[in-house]
Amino acid sequence: MDGKVKKFIENFGWPRIIIAAFLMCLFASTPLVGVRLDTSISDTLVRVGMNGVLVLAMVPMVQSGCGLNFGLPLGIISGLLGATTSIQIATSADIIAKSGAASGGMKYALASALQTGARGPLLFASALAIAVPCAAVLGFVYAQILNRVKGEEMMIATYVGFSSVAVMCMAWLLLPFDSAVMVWGYGGSGLRTTISTEGFWRHILSDFGSITIGRFYVPTGMFLFFAFMVFLVWAFFRTKTGTAITAVGSNPEFARASGINVDKMRTISVMFSTILGAVGILVYEQSFGFIQLYMGPLYMAFPAVAAILLGGASVNKATMTNVVVGTFLFQGILTMTPSVINNLLKSDMSEVIRIMVSNGMILYALTRKTQVKR
Repeated sequence: MDGKVKKFIENFGWPRIIIAAFLMCLFASTPLVGVRLDTSISDTLVRVGMNGVLVLAMVPMVQSGCGLNFGLPLGIISGLLGATTSIQIATSADIIAKSGAASGGMKYALASALQTGARGPLLFASALAIAVPCAAVLGFVYAQILNRVKGEEMMIATYVGFSSVAVMCMAWLLLPFDSAVMVWGYGGSGLRTTISTEGFWRHILSDFGSITIGRFYVPTGMFLFFAFMVFLVWAFFRTKTGTAITAVGSNPEFARASGINVDKMRTISVMFSTILGAVGILVYEQSFGFIQLYMGPLYMAFPAVAAILLGGASVNKATMTNVVVGTFLFQGILTMTPSVINNLLKSDMSEVIRIMVSNGMILYALTRKTQVKR
């Protein structure tokens, strides 16, 4: 038994055991400080489902040896483009349906379809359909840059991520959207900083098959979608292409000698990671209920990076277990610490505490990043 315990500690690692134990202590202390345990667990589960796919987006680039994807905002921007375009389509269809214009035509058929109970799923599907190709194109360009700076990927990725957000700050003011629910003021131009998804696809995944018992809530649909995406990535890395990507990340020289096109495999991994980022932000937004533009995506890569590192990943190896464990630990600590401390100190410092805890975990995770042999 001692040998099994020792092996478990060696595999799981003391840092994660300590963090997990601290999280369990926070859950156990909720009755003592006047915090509802069922609400706390529900909030943690919601945040895990919201952020899971964004953490999963780290895996392809890590496995290919491109390192941690600090350029995740590029994928997030693609998701934002899909989200805003889907709302533009919906509001235009609403106008057509109300006016009865082009009755019998394709536009009117689309407008009528969006007035049915399938409105939410159709709009969310349209957001995905727009976001994924955008992410694939941007991911391809991103990959060409990383293929020319081998060994410095994470530094360049950070620059690409920050620069893309800055460029889009101008683009959000210039893109030809005219939906009244998105632009500044009536008949104005430029998109608002925050746009509500209410009436479009808010909670479209979260409420699907959801379980509610009193204040205990499980976003079943969001977890099913997350599980599907985890399975998709897991299955991909068991294909011939996925195995080649892993080989490139393990030993690029040996992979090249074996006839593998290293740059091609790196390109596929970067594109895959960027697409997952686009899907991930749409999952996040449907649960959060708002689309956050301009500087919103700027620092979103850091919590995802911290989560996968806390889950036990390295800069060149990541597994599905690392994703699930890391997301739960990071989001659990981030959810529980402010509420417990607030009630313990009888103060309202939740946002300050959340920022301190989040930045502390990110800093800790980044200082723990290692490279392992595969």
